Amino acid sequence: MFTGIVQGLATVEEVTAATGLSTFAIRLPDNRMEGVNIGASVAINGTCLTVTRQAGTTLFFDAMQETLSLTTLGSLKPGDTINFERAARIGDEIGGHLLSGHIHTTASVVEILRPENNVTIWFDVPGQWARYIFPKGYIAINGASLTIGEVVGNRFNIHLIPETLRATTFGAINEGAQVNIEIDSQTQTIVDTLARLGYDRPAPAS
Repeated sequence: MFTGIVQGLATVEEVTAATGLSTFAIRLPDNRMEGVNIGASVAINGTCLTVTRQAGTTLFFDAMQETLSLTTLGSLKPGDTINFERAARIGDEIGGHLLSGHIHTTASVVEILRPENNVTIWFDVPGQWARYIFPKGYIAINGASLTIGEVVGNRFNIHLIPETLRATTFGAINEGAQVNIEIDSQTQTIVDTLARLGYDRPAPAS
């Protein structure tokens, strides 16, 4: 499990593609390597991957074809910066909300607004997932636990303070970028339960 509190930025050093599989070599900051073991789980842009090898501060991860097709990992290339979070341990503070590291879908950045001292980013999500997105609800974007702002049809926004921009890849994101989305599990359970009882949420207005 993860908390959605991004622990830092890491750099993709190498991507090795094979049939149905890609191996990522990702360099983490020195101060985030303590206690890393083979088999440990690390969220890479919100996607839970397993450490298969270590060389200094570089960790190696394998991603199967399904993971590559369902997430943005398939587009990563050497030199790219990613958000990372190591798996939560018993006793850790849950500063965001509990995440599984299993990505539900991807979304597109459609607009970036820069009012004074913050940034507002609008995303467009596939229609079948919009039913789980509510104003003031939780969502994880590239592994960061965030609060949803406004929702209009299949689009929603988030408001980011300077610290979030500094500590994550959102500080350098551009319109047109694709991001990983993990829907809040409690929200999904409630919406699906109500749907089975005949209280389905209407499709978002376009």
